[in-house]
Amino acid sequence: MMNHQKKKGGALFGWSPQSSSAKKATATTTTTTGCCRGIHGCSSLEAINVVPPMNQNSTSKLELQVAELEKEVLKEKELRAVYKKRMERAQDYLRYCLQVAQDNGFLDLIHNYNNNMGPQPGLLSPNILTPNASPRLPTTPLYQPSDLASVIDQAHLNGWCIHPEEIEFEEKIGQGSTAHIYKGTWHGLDVAIKCIYPDFFESNENGISFFAQELDTLCRQRHRYVLQLMGACLDPPNHAWVVTEFLSTTLKEWLHGPGNRRSERMIPLPLLKERLDRALEISQAMQYLHGQKPKVIHRDLKPSNIFLDDAMHVRVADFGHARFLSDEEKALTGETGTYVYMAPEVIQCEPYNEKCDVYSFGIILNELLTGNYPYIETDYGPTKIAMEVVEANLRPRLPDDDGQFRELIELICLSWDADASARPSFATITYSLKDLQNRIL
Repeated sequence: MMNHQKKKGGALFGWSPQSSSAKKATATTTTTTGCCRGIHGCSSLEAINVVPPMNQNSTSKLELQVAELEKEVLKEKELRAVYKKRMERAQDYLRYCLQVAQDNGFLDLIHNYNNNMGPQPGLLSPNILTPNASPRLPTTPLYQPSDLASVIDQAHLNGWCIHPEEIEFEEKIGQGSTAHIYKGTWHGLDVAIKCIYPDFFESNENGISFFAQELDTLCRQRHRYVLQLMGACLDPPNHAWVVTEFLSTTLKEWLHGPGNRRSERMIPLPLLKERLDRALEISQAMQYLHGQKPKVIHRDLKPSNIFLDDAMHVRVADFGHARFLSDEEKALTGETGTYVYMAPEVIQCEPYNEKCDVYSFGIILNELLTGNYPYIETDYGPTKIAMEVVEANLRPRLPDDDGQFRELIELICLSWDADASARPSFATITYSLKDLQNRIL
């Protein structure tokens, strides 16, 4: 009876020596047949090579790296295309120069000079002998670098030579490709000190001329809306310092707020009257610079090179790229400036004149009117923008016009015209802005 109940109980609760063996058999079967529960032809678990899932962070990092590499490749392609175009244009221009030299006898002149170790009488044209004669073709003068010794003499004579010990440095407020900018004091006055890197003079054989050129440009300026030179330390490479009035705000920061380019606004847009006032003051400063003899061409006019004083009046600054040109001259010095604000003729390394500054002003005027960074509506980088400006006549998006801005838009379009000769002078722009201010506001 006990044995029967035991047996019955064991069977009832699923335990018996026999059922235990069956379970073992089942377990063995399960092991050999895997997760398919005995379905024929299914691979066993032992045969499956289990691959652990990839970490999501690793995947994201790889995707970011791939995206960065794709951007770099695209940038390289754009640069290659730009340089190819420039090479083709340079070749065309050199062929043109050789043809002009041949047509005017310059090649013969050079040949005779080399053969006879000196110029021969009667071979020079009247235009070369007469300084004021008009050339047959637009000239492309060689840049004559400023002489630092003469700049030093001028500084001593006019009292703006500063000894380094007179400067008390405070914090660094900026950094560029050639210099650090510091805030400091000079005889109790707040000043900005641009300290050109000593390495710049060691790596650039024209570094002294570059430094002298900037000082030579700045020391001539006497205008309310042009940055005022206080003095300079004239002992490169270790003490090549340009000392100017201190202004803490740029037009870029005033219009867009601090930080880098972004599509959304960080600060409220200043009133239209204030924006047009800034545009007029920039135009007046540039009218003054272009009206000098010789003309001063800025060549890098952009909001970050335009400062504002405490009363929000502008100061056109940074004359590191500026050049002097006489009335009939054109410069050919390669690309200079910032792509986004650079005129097509400068991008293409073609001869240019003061109208390259007018183009830059047209971009700035549109930026003041819309309150948007130039080309922010595209996803182009600076190199791609330069290509499209030249090849497809790309320009920043104009403001929506309800009729109020029609004449301003016309002025912008004239200012950034691809044909430099069609762009107005700053005298015309100043007159137009004054007239529009009176009628619009």
